[in-house]
Amino acid sequence: MIYNTKTIIFLIIVFILVWLFTNTIDKRKWLSFLISIPLTYVVYFFVFYPLLNIFSSYHHEKHFDVQAWEEVPANRYEMSNEIISKQLFLGKTKKEVQAVLGTSEWYGWDDSIKANSPEKWNYNMGFKPGAFNMTQECLELVFKNNKVASISQYQLETKFEKKK
Repeated sequence: MIYNTKTIIFLIIVFILVWLFTNTIDKRKWLSFLISIPLTYVVYFFVFYPLLNIFSSYHHEKHFDVQAWEEVPANRYEMSNEIISKQLFLGKTKKEVQAVLGTSEWYGWDDSIKANSPEKWNYNMGFKPGAFNMTQECLELVFKNNKVASISQYQLETKFEKKK
């Protein structure tokens, strides 16, 4: 387990809550303290941490990797932060982008021509984990003069069809 500041703060909070709870059972402070130490880890890893992961939008982040992009399309969202913040593909040609990301999955809508434009490439990046997440992460690359002019990320609402 990696201990960082956030983890230590959460462990301290859970320890205090467990210690206060054990004090209601037995008034001997030394016994409550001894029981609270192992019980803190049990409560943290089997109650607090799973609930935190279900209801928060936290997800793992990875550096951009071509092999991971190709092999696991559902986890591309893990690389999105680096792609957007570092503007990895800005100024690249269509051939260079296609060599790294593959062919675009769909073209984006262009209001000026009232049609899907081959100058707007879109890629599906999967769903971020979460209990109530119904949005799909997408990456859009906009080309001008055969070079990437802008990179943006957006979410698509997932709609399920009703069975008849």
